[in-house]
Amino acid sequence: MTELAKKRPEFRNINALTDLPKYRLPAAGIVSILHRISGVLMFVLLPFIIWIFDTSVSSEISSARLRHAFSGGALGVLVKLVALALIWAYLHHFIAGLRHVWMDLSHKAVSKEWGFMSAKVTLVSSVLLTFVLALKLFGVY
Repeated sequence: MTELAKKRPEFRNINALTDLPKYRLPAAGIVSILHRISGVLMFVLLPFIIWIFDTSVSSEISSARLRHAFSGGALGVLVKLVALALIWAYLHHFIAGLRHVWMDLSHKAVSKEWGFMSAKVTLVSSVLLTFVLALKLFGVY
């Protein structure tokens, strides 16, 4: 009888300025939102990808111009940062996509524990791989 007498939760409208900054999104929610953002970023940067591909295969002179665009001063840093954003977007989208495919194929993967663990692995691996490729992009090794 006490279970029936429990007060039910009360739902109210949220205030975006006061409630949202205090809300803690779970790791799986962060991965889901970043999966969408990375997809949009890859779509928006598609002209950059096409320019890189076209410039790299057109001729020896255009290939040299591309190398110069990646190495020349402030513009080179900007081009490298855009390329790094594209690298992160691809890696995160790919790894999160593999996570979603695995969840679709495996019935064991649909649990709160597995979702939390796989979301953390997705976040850490995409950032770690992006960092390693950033070191290569900026000439550390």
